Amino acid sequence: MPATIDVLGAPKKVLIVASNPAVSEQTGWPIGFWWAELTHPYWEFVEAGYEVTVASPDGGPLQGDGFSDPRDESQYSAHDLISGGFIASPGHSALVADTPALGDLDLDGFDAVFLVGGQAPMYTFRNDQRVKDLVGRFLAAGKVAAVVCHATCVLLDATMPDGELVVEGRTWTGFANSEEDVADAFVGQAIQPFRIEDEARTMSGTNFIVQGAFRVHAVRDGNLVTGQQQYSGAAAAQLVIEALGV
Repeated sequence: MPATIDVLGAPKKVLIVASNPAVSEQTGWPIGFWWAELTHPYWEFVEAGYEVTVASPDGGPLQGDGFSDPRDESQYSAHDLISGGFIASPGHSALVADTPALGDLDLDGFDAVFLVGGQAPMYTFRNDQRVKDLVGRFLAAGKVAAVVCHATCVLLDATMPDGELVVEGRTWTGFANSEEDVADAFVGQAIQPFRIEDEARTMSGTNFIVQGAFRVHAVRDGNLVTGQQQYSGAAAAQLVIEALGV
C-alpha cells in the first residue's frame, strides 16, 4: 500500500510507547506491555501508510506480559494471530528488542503518540512524569494522544502544560472494574495495586465511561483517544487515523 502523505508530502509519524519491564508487587510476576495493544495498532498504522516508531521511557529491550503472548503455555492469547506474526518476524520483533528512550527522540517530529497498556504501566507509567507530560504536550500542540487499557492510569492526574487535567471536560475510558473482577478470578488474587475505574469515578469535571467486560470500546474526544482494554487497541488506532484526517 502506498504511504499516506500529508500536505507536505511526508507520511504521518506515530510514536508507540510501551512500558519498560517491571515486577508486580501484587503477584511477584515479571510484567511488561500487552502484545495485542502494540501489534494491532501497529498493523493499523502501517496499513494506513504511517511511519511508526516503538519506544519506551528508558529505552532498551521490552517484555510482553506472559498471558498476552500467543506462545504462552496458558494459551490465553493463542487466538492472536497478529501478535504471533509480529513475534515470529525478525524485523518486527527487533522493534521491541531494543527500543529508543523517549529522551533520545525528537518528539516534535511525531503527529501522534499511542500509549500501550499491560500490567507494567500501573507501576511504571503511573509514576512517570515523562509519560504524563508527553500526553499533555501532544494534546496542547493540537496533536493526537491515544492511551489504552491500563496505560489510562496516566490520565488520572496527567496535566496540560497550563496545569489543567488532561481529562478535564472530556469523555474517556479505561480498564473497567468488571474486567478487573474477571482477571482477578482467573488467577485467584487481586492483580493490580489499584483500579482505574475506582479512581476515575472520584474525579469531578470529567466523564469516565465503560462498556461490557472485554468488549471493543474506544472513545475519541477531540484529539484524545482512549481504549478500554486489549480488544480495543485496533479501534483506538482507527480513531487516531480518523483524528489525523487521513
